Amino acid sequence: MDLNLNPDELKFRDELRAWLQANVPAPFTGKGGEEEKGEHFDYLRAWQKKVYEGGWAGLSWPKEYGGRGARLIEQAIFTEEWARAEAPQLINVLGLSLIGPTIISAGTPEQKERFLPKILSAEEIWCQGFSEPNAGSDVASLGTKATLDGDHFIVNGQKIWTSMAHVADWCLLLVRTDPNVPKHKGITALLVDMHSTGVTVRPLRQMTGDASFNEVFFDNVRVPVSNVLGEVNKGWSTAITTLMNERAHLGTGIYVQFKRNLDQLVERSRQIRRGGRPVSEDPVLRQKIAQAYMELEIFRLTNTRALSKMHNQSVPGPEGSILKLQWSEYNQRFQQIAMEVLGPVAQLHGFDNGQWVFNYLRTRGNTIEAGTSEIQRNIVAERVLGLPKSY
Repeated sequence: MDLNLNPDELKFRDELRAWLQANVPAPFTGKGGEEEKGEHFDYLRAWQKKVYEGGWAGLSWPKEYGGRGARLIEQAIFTEEWARAEAPQLINVLGLSLIGPTIISAGTPEQKERFLPKILSAEEIWCQGFSEPNAGSDVASLGTKATLDGDHFIVNGQKIWTSMAHVADWCLLLVRTDPNVPKHKGITALLVDMHSTGVTVRPLRQMTGDASFNEVFFDNVRVPVSNVLGEVNKGWSTAITTLMNERAHLGTGIYVQFKRNLDQLVERSRQIRRGGRPVSEDPVLRQKIAQAYMELEIFRLTNTRALSKMHNQSVPGPEGSILKLQWSEYNQRFQQIAMEVLGPVAQLHGFDNGQWVFNYLRTRGNTIEAGTSEIQRNIVAERVLGLPKSY
């Protein structure tokens, strides 16, 4: 794959760069986090709406569904320019990167028309209801049940670790619709209105202090049969599409965040003095920062390789598991380096708005969410390297 830009790609880059320069909002200075309904949430929602109106949301989505049908190289340009402009994240990240592509792949024409535009504009925020208290990494062991009652399913059960559920309008929910067949064959994917009677969301407070994960309870929730995504009892294939999108597509947005954090750390290392000289002159810490830079570049190139394969095959493959392993374990190492570089001041909530201590604590969950490192290594071993199954 040739990553040198041709005239059309340069035109795309310059158009995007000009739009970002004219439209990226000032940094948020109000109250609240992006994962609670408040000032910051409204700030990010308004930003995504502006991105959508500018024609830049869902960049890789097909044009007929509101995207740009961007090719791989354009996606790579977009990522780099977004990081360069220090543009805010898009609030509906799960809808854009996981659920929207799954609806495009498995949804009916009516579902695509109904849901996709509002995902792009952030008019409706989405969450993903997969994990349960007794079905985390082994999603197929889920116990949330849905029984057919006329033209509705009646849903009862519980989900946990559901990101964004407390601000979400809709949920892509996995339920068991046939308990009498092997566990992978009796699952159905439903599109569930989170404002339905019987849905209860309880945020889970983390050691970071925020509550971005949630428990969600379903008590006789009625879901129209027309909201089945894919086929009844064949929801496992729908789930796999979503999980592969999760592990592959999130790499692009995560690179933007990591690059920004690394640039900030480099700048801070030049400002903070220890032993009468800038931390950036400490040879050991300089080497650690350089190692973080190299690892991030390797991640960017690996992400590009995965996008290239997706571009040729249309759907993500097990390469997404390699990316998931890379970014989750890289971020834990990087945040440890940041603590060493910045010193005790990094633990203060008043320093850089508390971002360093928050990020350090938050990384503890990186190797658990979106599939544990152990699960990802099994996938890589069996599906990429062709090794025998581990029993």
